[in-house]
Amino acid sequence: MKLKIMLAAAGLALASMSGAFAQSPEKPKLTLGVGGKALLYYLPLTIAEKKGFFKEQGLDVEINDFAGGAKSLQALIGGSVDVVTGAYEHTLRMQAKGQDIRAVIELGRFPGIAIGVTKAKAAAYKSPADLKGMKIGVTAPGSSTNMLANFVLATAGLTPQDVSFIGVGSAASAVAAVKNGQIDAISHLEPVLSMLEKNGDIRIVVDTRTEEGTRALFGATNPAAVLYAKKDFIDKNPNTVQALVNGLYKAIRWIDTASPEEIAATVPPEYLLGDKDLYVLAVKNSKPSYSKDGIIAEAGMKSVNDMLVKFDDEMKTAKVDVSKSFDDRFARKAATTVK
Repeated sequence: MKLKIMLAAAGLALASMSGAFAQSPEKPKLTLGVGGKALLYYLPLTIAEKKGFFKEQGLDVEINDFAGGAKSLQALIGGSVDVVTGAYEHTLRMQAKGQDIRAVIELGRFPGIAIGVTKAKAAAYKSPADLKGMKIGVTAPGSSTNMLANFVLATAGLTPQDVSFIGVGSAASAVAAVKNGQIDAISHLEPVLSMLEKNGDIRIVVDTRTEEGTRALFGATNPAAVLYAKKDFIDKNPNTVQALVNGLYKAIRWIDTASPEEIAATVPPEYLLGDKDLYVLAVKNSKPSYSKDGIIAEAGMKSVNDMLVKFDDEMKTAKVDVSKSFDDRFARKAATTVK
């Protein structure tokens, strides 16, 4: 009888251990691509990294920072990174090209991008039609900052060919491009926007940093940064994907309750661009844009698709099933398990 009890206990222990191992990441060491990590658009990624939320999930995440979101997408397609934190719209554009790329958690519920015209052009600007002929700075051609500018041009009956887009990178290089007179307008993100606006270098003319501004432009919410991956990677590595989502979910919940000062104290010092008070202001401007639950609303998916159809000829003829662009299983599970 005693032997049976011991064997039963051993069996329970083994079952418990096998269950634990079943939840272990299939690929604990992986690479993640991002385009402009210092931008507040990607703050949840930095928080998950700096607060150790990925390590808590048993992950060793190597983050490769590219000049813009289009570059990180290229890295995913090319196979040099496993997953990407990037703009949700990339999942739809890739679906249209026959590439099954899916988002697994929403990090930003609206873009947080604004378009500003420089001091030299501000007085003459009356509407998006006045962007015609301008040199517009974006993080990188093909990135979310470029796509939003394309949409704004389309609302005025213009095409991307009516302007010149110039990749100015993120943070310091973008600020320098404005101050040096290299561009006439800029489509960019925080903290670049607050720095340029505070110093009077630009006048904001389109603003999706707030829900009000986002709805004014798109008529609905417009999901922004997400974690996305190829469907076959998700299928082969569900525990790894869940661990990544858990870490990022914990980050968006932490951001929701943290003060801008606490956030500024957590990010790397170089993110502050030499002005901590300005960075705190930028965080205050950005806080409403972060996702609350990691779930992309169906109306938001449609809003982004409608935006792309407005100016992208390939999207106009493509049959994209927006429901396949977001796999909500991981974010929903994170909501019930992450403390």
